[in-house]
Amino acid sequence: MQKIVVVGGGAGGLELVSRLSRTLGRKNEAEITLVDRSRTHIWKPLLHEVAAGVIDKHSDGVDYAIHAAAHHYRFQLGSMCAIDAEAKTITLAPLFDDEGVSILPERKIPYDQLVLAIGSVSNDFGTPGVAQNCYFLDSLVQAERFHKGLLNQLIRINQQEDENSFMKVAIVGAGATGTELAAQLHHVANLSKTYGMPGMSASRLKITIVEAGERILPALPERIANSARKALHKLGVDIKESTMVAEADENGLITKDGSRVDADLMVWAAGVKAPDFVTEMGIFETNRANQILVNKYLQSTGDSNIWVIGDCCGFKQENGKWVPPRAQSAHQMADTAANNIIALQRGKELKGYVYKDYGSLVHLSNYSTVGSLMGSLSNSSMFIEGRLAKIVYISLYNMHQFAVHGKLRGALKLLLKKLSYAISPKLKLH
Repeated sequence: MQKIVVVGGGAGGLELVSRLSRTLGRKNEAEITLVDRSRTHIWKPLLHEVAAGVIDKHSDGVDYAIHAAAHHYRFQLGSMCAIDAEAKTITLAPLFDDEGVSILPERKIPYDQLVLAIGSVSNDFGTPGVAQNCYFLDSLVQAERFHKGLLNQLIRINQQEDENSFMKVAIVGAGATGTELAAQLHHVANLSKTYGMPGMSASRLKITIVEAGERILPALPERIANSARKALHKLGVDIKESTMVAEADENGLITKDGSRVDADLMVWAAGVKAPDFVTEMGIFETNRANQILVNKYLQSTGDSNIWVIGDCCGFKQENGKWVPPRAQSAHQMADTAANNIIALQRGKELKGYVYKDYGSLVHLSNYSTVGSLMGSLSNSSMFIEGRLAKIVYISLYNMHQFAVHGKLRGALKLLLKKLSYAISPKLKLH
């Protein structure tokens, strides 16, 4: 039986596994295995909401083992540390618990078709002190770590009687993650007043966004950026554009011009790259962002049995631009890769991947949602904001749920989430 192994259960990886398991796994046409170092899947665009504490992984997450049992595939907990392309095996590193006690030894998993969907990590560009002093939001573990730090700071400020004491947060990078997190933190600071912290509110919060580029949301149309900047300014967020960070220490950031940005919490959200081990393995062609180069079918350029999707995929379009590392890219790649793997299994012709930009949306908590629709499908994007933009933003998450669970289960999951949200606390305090 054909063995298909997918490494990485992010937005693209889990959608791909779900599709393959419904098409091939259910009919025993292939043995499908998902490998991930986490036990729980959270849609990556929601990680900043986990960090802020406005959603809970237990209600919004997908337990891989439970999902696998219901969808005709196998789940292996672990981190891939090596690929033997000749033997067609991957190696998973030994697994240890929090106390360092061994749970599982090093393991080898054979494959006929291997799909790498290992995502991306923040790129600190080697800036001194960043790795030691800043939070990152690349994974569920990192988001939960930031949330604990946030709660500690909220409690600290709430206990201080001096109304001139503030909780200072610095966010490096004004892309979607940085801007959306800033708005969520403002919302959370006000929510905390309702949840046992009467001395805390957004008036005691100072947020600074530091962006090296000329404007916030550099990858999105300028009209979206201007609307988002206006909304953030209304919240009192200090935005420093054309400002590069030279160093980070335990008390804040130091910029290239020598000025300081004092902060109790620092978040680094400035650019992404594929994990370094991708290049360290020495078996792939990669670009400057460590992304694995692929052909038009999403097979790696060096091995047609290894497919690559999502943020770690380096796909250059006909216009010379790389496909951006976004959720919609991962969704489209998962669809193309699934079709091609199924076609290969059944002796049919493979089809090339074509990226379609359906536009961009930025959701600034309860305060504003702005974006553009259609993207390259029309000569000029349609700018939307307010309630319509929020509905479209939510629909993107709904599409992911349907892709992962199927239409019926996806609809039931969304209904349960809505009911849970209606009766649950609006702020996670643990």
